[in-house]
Amino acid sequence: MQPFAFQTARDERDALAAGAAGGRYIAGGTTLIDLMREEVERPEWLVDINGLPMRDIRATADHLIIGALARMAEVAADPATAQLQPMLAEALNEGASPQLRNMASIGGNLMQRVRCPYFRMLDAPCNKRAPGSGCAAIDGINAGHAILGTSAHCVATHPSDLAVALVALDATLMVRGAAGERTFPVEELYRLPGDTPHLEHSLQPGELIVEVRVPRGAFAEHARYLKVRDRSSYEFAVVSVAAALDIRDRTIWEARLAAGGVGTVPWRLRASEAALAGQPLGVEAFRAAGQAAVQGGRPLSGNGFKVEMLRRTTIRALEMAGKTG
Repeated sequence: MQPFAFQTARDERDALAAGAAGGRYIAGGTTLIDLMREEVERPEWLVDINGLPMRDIRATADHLIIGALARMAEVAADPATAQLQPMLAEALNEGASPQLRNMASIGGNLMQRVRCPYFRMLDAPCNKRAPGSGCAAIDGINAGHAILGTSAHCVATHPSDLAVALVALDATLMVRGAAGERTFPVEELYRLPGDTPHLEHSLQPGELIVEVRVPRGAFAEHARYLKVRDRSSYEFAVVSVAAALDIRDRTIWEARLAAGGVGTVPWRLRASEAALAGQPLGVEAFRAAGQAAVQGGRPLSGNGFKVEMLRRTTIRALEMAGKTG
């Protein structure tokens, strides 16, 4: 591990000033410290933000509001989450081991780096780690890589389970920085790799995630998160689907779906949503949505199975959501 300076932020103004000057924010550190040990990440200055008052979990008339420093375990166990957005609790509990859930913050979870093995191999080309060096996964071992949103420069999957659920639920982020405060959809936090895969998010230098806002509404009652993985504990998704339905009189008025494990970003399944809108609740609508989910998929040499797995996982997640409530 490379030497680094360490600072504890006294308040938000102190944190933002340090971030604007080049400091890297650290909360739980469950991803960053690992990457520093492997010398994949080499920050010169860490800013501990754990003392900032951003751990509240509260409900308003319109939203479930989650502070960026709330821990995954805290949010999953909070009664407001269970009552207003139980799918979030499901995604959080599926996302990591109990030890990690006790440490990892909500903001940190959303900002975690990719889990591509080549990203962590310093002797392998990786455009995320070393722009312009190439992508070893494209012609390498790529069973765990993306089939949606890929480019000739990167095929790594986004790792967060929470982000998939938040994208499906149209959640927004409030962030603050030197230029002030702004709010935008969680979906817009993430950038497709294109020809600049090292640019993974839309935050400005020094911007700090303050809170997540999840809309309340008709989708909470019929919403499930289904994660398919190689083992039952502490494993990233091979394929996952967050499915939320607004059902009235056995008709699907609206649907919200997103997928993980298959996209370079949390992948909103808009074609599936369109296939479901206005349809009678049932297997025929779910099958149409499953077929729509795989549109545009571009499998690699080792992950063609994800096309069929995504189709089937979408159908099963919808079956589960349709029975909830």
